[in-house]
Amino acid sequence: MQNNLLSGAHLNDEQAAYEHLAKVRWPDGVKCIHCQHEKIYTLNIKTSARVVLKCAKCRKQFSATVGTIFEKSHIPLTKWFMAFQLLASSKKGMSAHQLHRMLDITYKSAWFMAHRIRHVMKQTPFGDKLGGIVEADETYIGGKSRGRGQLAVKTPVFALVERGGRVRSFTMPMVTATNLKRSIQEHVHADAKLMTDEHPGYTKIGKDFADHQTVNHSKKEYVRGEASTNTVEGYFSLLKRGLTGTYHHVSAHHLHRYLDEFNFRYNARSVNDAIRNHGAIRATEGKRLQYR
Repeated sequence: MQNNLLSGAHLNDEQAAYEHLAKVRWPDGVKCIHCQHEKIYTLNIKTSARVVLKCAKCRKQFSATVGTIFEKSHIPLTKWFMAFQLLASSKKGMSAHQLHRMLDITYKSAWFMAHRIRHVMKQTPFGDKLGGIVEADETYIGGKSRGRGQLAVKTPVFALVERGGRVRSFTMPMVTATNLKRSIQEHVHADAKLMTDEHPGYTKIGKDFADHQTVNHSKKEYVRGEASTNTVEGYFSLLKRGLTGTYHHVSAHHLHRYLDEFNFRYNARSVNDAIRNHGAIRATEGKRLQYR
């Protein structure tokens, strides 16, 4: 599989792209998406580069794109794979305008394509909770004042980061003790060590964990033994540089999808770009997102 990923044939040839998607989707051999039968024929249709398959049992036709985000897309599969490669490997993201220029597609298509890829990168439902040393912190994204007397409206974003491990970040309607408690209990194991700043919303929830340590930023305290929130703040720094420097403006309505994108790359930071891209493409099945 590693050699196939590095060959790059699926980025240049449409038929090779279909064959590559089939190998990613069915690594142990193609199965019928209708009846799961394993005896499949490949139809010789010369009018299209699309590889059409037919089940020997139920006699129904299908292709590797059916049931994925690529289904019924008029954009060539090679351009889809290139977009996946760009978004999976760009540390601070890739704007729709850049995709529009590089892939030679309309801006509207590039924008929708990027959002469908972010939908694929969403890593839910979560099968386990974060453990070890977990740092929690909140920040505020977006919103600039539009004139005198008009306050900026920013969206709260809450993040939990395992030291040396995974991140989970998501928008929050308001940063309150109740919302913080609900999110932390849902995503962090009770045996974990919880590290936070001096925000009063963490006071009560900290008693539910094996250990809760805080640092007082208002007193210029940033590290005290194990106590620190530097890891989660580093994640926020990367997130804000991407949103400001690459995307420039992100609406509150779509912010959660951009968080999915940054979470995905952060959690797969220990592997190379090809493997990270492969992981995203494997998750395309059953995640069709329509424009409406």
